[in-house]
Amino acid sequence: MSNLFENIHGQPSLSEVHGSVDTTRKRMSGWKRMFAFFGPAYLVSVGYMDPGNWATDLAAGSRYGYTLIWVLLMSNGMAILLQGLASRLGIVAGIDLAQANRETYPRKVNIILYALAEIAIVACDLAEVLGMAIGLHLLTGISLAWGVGITALDTFLLLFLQRFGIRRMEAFIITLVAIVGVAFFIEIWMASPSPYEVASGFIPRIPDDQALYIAIGIIGATVMPHNLYLHSALVQTRKISRDEKGVRQAIRWNMIDSSIALNLAFFVNAAILVLAATVFFKNGKTVVEIQDAHAMLAPLLGSSLASKLFAIALIAAGQSSTVTGTLAGQIVMEGYLHLRINPWMRRMATRLLAIIPAVFAILMFGDSQVGRLLIFSQVVLSLQLGFAVIPLIIFVSNKKKMGIYRINKITQVFSWLVAFLLVWLNLRLVYSLASERFHDPSATITEWLIIATAFFFIGLLIYITVYPFLRSRKEERSTTIHSKDSPGLSLDLPRYARIAVAVDFSKYDERLIAHAVSLGGKDTHYILIHVVESVSARILREHSDDLETRHDQERIDRYRAHLEGLGFPATAKLGFRDRAAEIARLVVEEKGDLLVMGSHGHKGLQDWLHGETVESVRHALRIPVLVVNT
Repeated sequence: MSNLFENIHGQPSLSEVHGSVDTTRKRMSGWKRMFAFFGPAYLVSVGYMDPGNWATDLAAGSRYGYTLIWVLLMSNGMAILLQGLASRLGIVAGIDLAQANRETYPRKVNIILYALAEIAIVACDLAEVLGMAIGLHLLTGISLAWGVGITALDTFLLLFLQRFGIRRMEAFIITLVAIVGVAFFIEIWMASPSPYEVASGFIPRIPDDQALYIAIGIIGATVMPHNLYLHSALVQTRKISRDEKGVRQAIRWNMIDSSIALNLAFFVNAAILVLAATVFFKNGKTVVEIQDAHAMLAPLLGSSLASKLFAIALIAAGQSSTVTGTLAGQIVMEGYLHLRINPWMRRMATRLLAIIPAVFAILMFGDSQVGRLLIFSQVVLSLQLGFAVIPLIIFVSNKKKMGIYRINKITQVFSWLVAFLLVWLNLRLVYSLASERFHDPSATITEWLIIATAFFFIGLLIYITVYPFLRSRKEERSTTIHSKDSPGLSLDLPRYARIAVAVDFSKYDERLIAHAVSLGGKDTHYILIHVVESVSARILREHSDDLETRHDQERIDRYRAHLEGLGFPATAKLGFRDRAAEIARLVVEEKGDLLVMGSHGHKGLQDWLHGETVESVRHALRIPVLVVNT
């Protein structure tokens, strides 16, 4: 299959797990093949039941009873449709939504789209931070501010899970989702709502502007923009047959996967709203804060189990969402900017951007404003939707780009109706807020700037809608981190005159020296380097004369003598105190043009304990560094 988006020469989405689940094995039974496709949608679905959803569902149920259940159902239908489009883009084109945008729109527009995607991810992470903090507070009594700080520790959860592969990560997420679902269905059973009253909530109506605000929050909490980026990348973890039958099979099974996972998410959200309507609305209780719901559940249902299940489910929801938020951040950064950084740094940056406003709101306004902050974060998510949804629909509708796999006319009509509905709801919200300011003479400059910014983004939305249809593109921009065009090779083989070898007097030194000799020969000069790290060496440096320094000098001299005995000219040099800095200094002083050093396979915590010498030395030198795994 050939199309303009085909990702052949560049780095794929989530390259560390790309194509890691093989669905093409001939001996795989029908059931096993089906379950091999299942998984990506469950990672996506956790974003549909995170703490931000809880805030909007609890607010809707406690204020308006069952009235807004139809909004949940409508949002779920939108989510299934849009996630299906995202998975189709990833399966057919082999790229994610961020890569597709980068290939299509001008650079400045992509920078804005990237910033909006990051804002959506931070808004989602803000909900997870607050939800986790509230859950810890409810279970242990720890303050919300401290709970927010503790959430920074789950930065390393994704790093731990990624070591076990995508399937085990999916199993972990599904387990957390199951905990949330079981907890709420037990509480629904305890509350015993009337089925007839619940059914009345499926009649569409918006009672007032506050209900509209909450409804838009529900939509933002359900149809999350970053989930579209995430899903288009996650489906590429499946290795599929690239013939027509294999591609259509992948599209079909992923659509089934999305329908099952997102319908389960709908039932969880509906359970939260129904619980709030049955327990709080009927008793005249309006829930503004999640912790208020926790406090009132036990006395109103007559069991402390309800409160405990509520807190446990809240922690499980926040923890599962934090994993998918990190993956989405990695996808948009690599897709838009062609920038790849360490996952823990990516996670920490996102988490800090969420922690700072959370701590600020708690310290400045107290615990009572946390619920409002959660709902606001979901409205922010909703305001970003058009900038992800509209390009997605354009891409999967384009025959030139999707070939025979583009969506049909009926699906296109429904998709555009969904997009226009989302944009209209957001415009109505912006108009509602702006009209109040127009009639308020006390409106500040800041408020007017916010309104002006809103109109700017409306213009941007129109631009990204019409641009792909108006432009006549002459040159394709690369959608991947690496260059699409492979230049011809003109090999000029290097000759190394001075090769440095970093030794540590272990059993691996012989291997390091052998590699160095194989690259040089008898016309090359070899510089043997060892760094003494004793207490005396750290203080006195080259003036150190302790037992370790003397023994190290004797050992490195023996290495030098042995090399010279074999006909290889060599020099022995000792460094002192800082291992990485000294290796780099000695290599520069001795004019080495290649460095050979060993890597002992330290990972994770061991890197922090032993120091990441290889990376530090590599960044400090301008010459090639050969790292030999020992």
